Amino acid sequence: MSEQIPMARRDVIADRLAQGQAVVAATLAAEFDVSEDAIRRDLRALATEGRCRRVYGGALPITPGLSPMAARIGEGRERKRALARAAATTIKPAEFIFLDNGSTNLALTEFLPEEAELTVATNSIDIAAAVLRRKDLRLIMIGGAVNPVVGGCVDAGAVLAITQLNIDRCFLGACAVSPKGGVSAFDLSDAAFKRTLLSVSRESVVLATTDKLDTRAPHRVAANKDIACLVVEHDAPAAQLKAFAKAGASILKAEPPR
Repeated sequence: MSEQIPMARRDVIADRLAQGQAVVAATLAAEFDVSEDAIRRDLRALATEGRCRRVYGGALPITPGLSPMAARIGEGRERKRALARAAATTIKPAEFIFLDNGSTNLALTEFLPEEAELTVATNSIDIAAAVLRRKDLRLIMIGGAVNPVVGGCVDAGAVLAITQLNIDRCFLGACAVSPKGGVSAFDLSDAAFKRTLLSVSRESVVLATTDKLDTRAPHRVAANKDIACLVVEHDAPAAQLKAFAKAGASILKAEPPR
């Protein structure tokens, strides 16, 4: 019986994590009337099984946003290209644009208008490399210490660098987007970078795959009403889009993947 009780408790915790909820050890200990050490053992076991990510005081669910950038590049490639194709239609000639970290924004480099005299700034290693291959684009690289999960630079030096820019249109990377929570990020430094980026940008665009809709991450970046355009997939649930529109989001729906 002593083994069954911890396993049942562990299953409850795992179910909450699977639903995208973060869990706090102290709260769980009070709920199940056990020690925090017992909860920490549960979380360690779940982390070993790949069902959560341990953080100080608790655990976070495993989501695409928590995997390294290098692992995300090949996921859902055609869907991301469809989003990028739609997002590129918002760009105007001679704009100064910023491509924030993210595998979906990386796809956008393929669809940037040709011979439009664009200047592209980015803090992403992979995006900078892709832009550099385009001879018709001018590139500004924002440097600093590279965060391997984020896929680029989001430290204090990177934040300071973008405060010196006047961006026409930023394509903001989003770990999660929800009607109530707006755009949010998993990494604290990444969230701070994104908030600063928004403050120096005249227009902002977010490309969101359907798996990110109606999800939340710990660090809030912006409310939906503060994003000029939310680009979603062709099959995004109508109920979710209605909720986003009610929250003030301006929505652009992509065509089906080719």
